[in-house]
Amino acid sequence: MPRLIAPDVSYHSSWLEGSAEFDGAHRDGAGAEDWPLEELVDDHSFRRFVDSLVNDARPESPRKPGYVPCTYLWIMDGDTFLGSLAIRHELNDFLLNEGGHIGYSVRPSARRRGHAAAALASALPIALELGISRILLTCDEDNAGSRATIEKNSGVYEDSRNGKRRYWIEPA
Repeated sequence: MPRLIAPDVSYHSSWLEGSAEFDGAHRDGAGAEDWPLEELVDDHSFRRFVDSLVNDARPESPRKPGYVPCTYLWIMDGDTFLGSLAIRHELNDFLLNEGGHIGYSVRPSARRRGHAAAALASALPIALELGISRILLTCDEDNAGSRATIEKNSGVYEDSRNGKRRYWIEPA
C-alpha cells in the first residue's frame, strides 16, 4: 500500500531509479529543479538534497525569491519510490493563478494505478494540520489524469488561467 513519507537518504537508489524515468522532464512536487540528477548520484550530494527538502518546511529556511515554505513528501510502496508530492504552505501570485498548494508527480512506470489519487488523499489531512483549510490544486488543461485525480478527491473546478485548470478542495 503506497504511503507518504518525509524524504529519507535510505531510499537513495530507488529515488534515483524513479527520477531517471522522467528523462529530464519537470517533476512537479519533487523540489529537484536546482539539483542535476548526475550530481545526486553522489551520497554526500543526495544527503544535502534531502536535508534541503526537509528544511524547506521551516518558515525561517532560506529560499529563492518567489518561493514559499513547502513540505516535501515522497510516495513510497515498501522500499520503492513512486513519486513526489509538495504541500506549499501559502499562496503567492504565481501559485494562486497557476501552481496551487499541492503539486505531485508519479514516475512513469507507476502511473494509471491510483497512486496520485491516494497520495493526494493522504496529503489533505497534512495540509489541514499546516493550517490550509481551503486547498488549491491546478493541472494543465490537457492533463486528463491529473484532472481525474483532483476530481476524485472532491476538487471543485473554479476556472482556468494561463492554460491551467484551478480546483478547490475543502477537506472535512
